[in-house]
Amino acid sequence: MRDSSLVGLAPPASSAPALTQRRILRVWLPLAASWLLMAIELPAFTAFVARMPDAEIHLAAYGSIVFAISLVIEAPVIMLLAASTALSTDWRSFQRLRRFTYALCGALTVLHVLVAFTPLYDFVVHSLLKAPPEIVEPGRAGLRIMTPWTAAIGYRRFHQGVLIRFHHTRPVAMGTALRLLVLFGILEAGRLSGAASGIVTGTAAVACAVMAEAVFIGWAVAPVVRERLASLASSGAPLSLRELLHFYAPLALTQVLYMLAHPMSAAAMNRMPQALPSLAAWPAVHGFLFITRSIGFAYNEVVVALLDEPGARRALRRFAWILAAATSGTLLLLAATPLSRVWFGTVSGLDPSLMALSSSALVFGLLLPASAPLQSLYQGILVHARRTGGITESMAVYLAGSAAALAAGVKLQRYTGIYYALAAISLAGLLQTLWLWRRARRFTDEAAFHV
Repeated sequence: MRDSSLVGLAPPASSAPALTQRRILRVWLPLAASWLLMAIELPAFTAFVARMPDAEIHLAAYGSIVFAISLVIEAPVIMLLAASTALSTDWRSFQRLRRFTYALCGALTVLHVLVAFTPLYDFVVHSLLKAPPEIVEPGRAGLRIMTPWTAAIGYRRFHQGVLIRFHHTRPVAMGTALRLLVLFGILEAGRLSGAASGIVTGTAAVACAVMAEAVFIGWAVAPVVRERLASLASSGAPLSLRELLHFYAPLALTQVLYMLAHPMSAAAMNRMPQALPSLAAWPAVHGFLFITRSIGFAYNEVVVALLDEPGARRALRRFAWILAAATSGTLLLLAATPLSRVWFGTVSGLDPSLMALSSSALVFGLLLPASAPLQSLYQGILVHARRTGGITESMAVYLAGSAAALAAGVKLQRYTGIYYALAAISLAGLLQTLWLWRRARRFTDEAAFHV
């Protein structure tokens, strides 16, 4: 087994002060800002496309085809952020992980091309997703434009992990801000010119924005790699490919399973009452919920980075519960007041029927924001302990729970699709959180993590 410094930061001296909420906040804030800015991307897409011709069709095409398929294909690269934060401990390990990253991004880009440019697309969209006929061709065009998406995200997340490991978190937020500027610029130019359809303008903006962010992060990380990593010799045996795969494969599988839930939800809504309105409202609702969950997702790398510090377990647990209460409380406030209608009607630009549907759907997702920081806490503990298999198990629980609930909804045919889909993934998320807690207890002080 490799030296424990592979995971998290090197243990501090015994005389170091206990970890405080203020220090957690300082590490978490730049990452939370980055996730929050990134979460604005989908609502921005919705707001612009909703104001263009044939908005319902193009929003449905993006939400149920382009976004859903792209998420599944990119899923294996998502956890490169956590892996890079944990494993970029020396020059040789960094090189091994970089080669792995580039190979993985290349293979997944080939897969994207096969789905978007061959008859495989028709099989996926017609046979698996059962998409309405009017959104099939817009979805095909959008998916082709999104070809660079996975490689850009993999490259960016790998190098962001290096920045986080060496406490250079500010460029992470700056890169996301640049991504948003590019996104808004292209969306506005496309809306004003009217030269392209909503799906073409929107997916071009998304793809160009993430590539711009990747280029910036590559530039920002270069001095860190040159001045910090290149001079670090391995303190033990070099990271082997076998060790890397043993560590990363469960994380990648976890994300694949998680991302499968999105097209599975779309496929279920296609088979439930009010299919097209549900699919058209899905990007707006999903994007809004992602905003409330994003700051909780940012907590995973914070846990990995700080867990070795004195008093970390109790302090990190407390911070996670504060985030859980704050995020779900905020969503409850928005869902129970006219503020949600202002968001979906005025900001997102949805027509009155979609605005009402989206606003009323929020109540079915109230558990989702609270689950994000708690899952990040327990996942961070498992990553730190190098027991990533428990994370995969939790995702299998999530997928099985949501699949069972969605299948019941399709069979019953009594409820509006988007309502049932949100209720299903909320219940599944609760089951996932409980499973992660159960697995993480083995590597923590039970009294400190008693739920």
